[in-house]
Amino acid sequence: MTKFLDGTYLRHAGVYGKTNIYELEASRFKNRYFVVTGPGSRHLLSSPEVIGFPCYSALLDETVAALRHLFPSGPSGDIDILTILRGGLNYPLEEACSRLGIRVRDIHFVSCERVIENHVITGLDIRYEKVTPGPGRILAIGDILATGDTFRMCMDQVAELFKEAEGSIKRIIMFTIGGTRAISLMEDMRRKFSGMFPGFEGFDCIFYEGIFTVYESTGVSGINVPDIDFGWKDGAVSPEFRAYSLDRPDSIFEKCIIYDGGARRYEIPLHFQEVLEYWEGIRDRASSIDPVALLKEKLGYDGPVPFEEWKSLLHLDKLADSELAGIWSREQALFEGGTDLAAVARRRIAGINSIKKLYETH
Repeated sequence: MTKFLDGTYLRHAGVYGKTNIYELEASRFKNRYFVVTGPGSRHLLSSPEVIGFPCYSALLDETVAALRHLFPSGPSGDIDILTILRGGLNYPLEEACSRLGIRVRDIHFVSCERVIENHVITGLDIRYEKVTPGPGRILAIGDILATGDTFRMCMDQVAELFKEAEGSIKRIIMFTIGGTRAISLMEDMRRKFSGMFPGFEGFDCIFYEGIFTVYESTGVSGINVPDIDFGWKDGAVSPEFRAYSLDRPDSIFEKCIIYDGGARRYEIPLHFQEVLEYWEGIRDRASSIDPVALLKEKLGYDGPVPFEEWKSLLHLDKLADSELAGIWSREQALFEGGTDLAAVARRRIAGINSIKKLYETH
């Protein structure tokens, strides 16, 4: 069965302080796609306890490093920031530009909200926009991309507004906690925008910690939400994030690599309610869930597997064996020991409840 990232691999592209940057090598893609990994983003994506302002600050160093990589000779012209409310507010684009001396000319806003009924997305609704078109603009955007439907709707609206005002878009820099569907979406958009704006250079898309995938079903646990929850299977995850998760093995069994970004910062009780619903579900179903099958789902492959096959499956073929052998060995060892899912769930429930009570209203 052909998978979206077949034939692609991560190539180490640079290191900036404690942040590593990988570029996805794939001749069939017209845009550029990167994976950035650092201490802040690793902590955010593995820990639902990261809430409020730290959701924003956790990504700052990695965002600065990515912009420095894209502009190695320093600032080159101005950048416009397009904020997609609410999730876009969690991305520190303006502060990152300020640190690097990049002038932000305009900040545009678009609010496109999902209409969800019984955990199913039934539609989208653009409720607010403030867009000031101009010529030759470079747009920097931050947003969570699962199916990409929200992003597509917003960008179609923004492109039409630019076209009507005789403005133009030169380039788009996208920062995302997102999945493989973002790539197919941006490849389609490149073709469309090239037709609308002569001289359009395409997308530079930066994924934090990995190019993930969305669940297509409720998963082994029967709890995951299709088209919303992210996982590792058939994605390209940074080796640093895999190693970080191995140091915190309970995090491997989290519901997804990112819970709702907006709720984590602005509706914290709702965020904790979602986290607890998942772990209480794992606790209550533990006796009927195959822990090995769940581990395979979470690690993203049917293990254990030989080292070379593991590298190929995870798109790590071109990275040094010395950096990967320890990670591979530790992952294979997980398949040998039995995981007590009920015990994991009890630990996670206790940890979340200890924080949740600080945000309860009385």
